[in-house]
Amino acid sequence: MIKQWLVATALAGSVVGGAAASDSPYLTGREQLMMLADDNPAELTEWRGEDLYHEPRGPKNVSLEQCDFGLGPGVLEGAYVQMPRYFEDTGRVMDLESRIIHCMKTLQGFTEEDDPVARKHSSDTREADLTAIYTYVAAQSNGMAWNPPMDHPMERLTRDAGEVLFYRRAGSMDFGCVSCHSEPRKRIRLSFLPVTTNQEEWSKAISWPAYRIGHGVVRSSQHRVRGCYYQMRQAGVKFGSDASIAILSYWTDQARGGEATLPDLKR
Repeated sequence: MIKQWLVATALAGSVVGGAAASDSPYLTGREQLMMLADDNPAELTEWRGEDLYHEPRGPKNVSLEQCDFGLGPGVLEGAYVQMPRYFEDTGRVMDLESRIIHCMKTLQGFTEEDDPVARKHSSDTREADLTAIYTYVAAQSNGMAWNPPMDHPMERLTRDAGEVLFYRRAGSMDFGCVSCHSEPRKRIRLSFLPVTTNQEEWSKAISWPAYRIGHGVVRSSQHRVRGCYYQMRQAGVKFGSDASIAILSYWTDQARGGEATLPDLKR
């Protein structure tokens, strides 16, 4: 099936060719992918996530329908594009994935060792429940503008910490996020990279969850952060840590006003 998509992508590219509205090679490549968006396999993950979200589960046998993602219990529409954000009940800034885990523990009674919480990412043989729920909730913000709140001091502090991490160079290769995303037309192998100063590029680049054709599964923002640090040969970032959320806060703030594509389809 993946081979069929790749072939179709190549054919799509021959059709759109020079008709792309933008001269951005990153956006041109995306246009070719998005011509296949109606067949985005992430929709299957989204549908499974909807079932998991509404299903009574865990030791307390309750659903996640009362989980508060910042706009009130059970309010999903527009919640994701306004995250990460500060939550009074935890006293910290949280992204969507860490907030879902918080609700799975507090509402449903799961522990850190239980599989629905312990399994943070999908594999080629098994999809993580967390990824499915994350995809469903995120999809309720599809087409909306990224608009993370910066009213609380912790939200601004987290964003600023993320900016420091973004520009911090380290590791054996002396790389930082800025190494790849500060100048246009840089690329890794044949893939052009988005830059933070191009809102259209960046708002699409941070549109996670996304079905990654090369992986054959849906990936999340936390997985993207982990992958970037691996590629930079820096020490890994712990899932849901303050450092990972700081980076997400900074990159989301940089996309402010741009349109979110949720779920997305990426190479």
